[in-house]
Amino acid sequence: MSKKTLSLAKCTRKSLKNYFKLLDDPTQAKDIYHTIVSQIEKPMLKTVMQKAKNNKSMAAKILGINRNTLHKKLRQHKLDKA
Repeated sequence: MSKKTLSLAKCTRKSLKNYFKLLDDPTQAKDIYHTIVSQIEKPMLKTVMQKAKNNKSMAAKILGINRNTLHKKLRQHKLDKA
């Protein structure tokens, strides 16, 4: 695993620890998996699309997903300009 990957993992752990500290009651955290995915996916897609200069094939390759899946996710997040 590269240092950059470890850095993302470390940032994620730190953010989650802070999130749980801010809760009065840890049982308030519901559906945490979907909450995290929904909040992270849009900025990730936006950033990758910018890096790929809006080239969906390149962005899909960077993300390691199928181009059709990328297109679907861009539409879900209202990031598809077409």
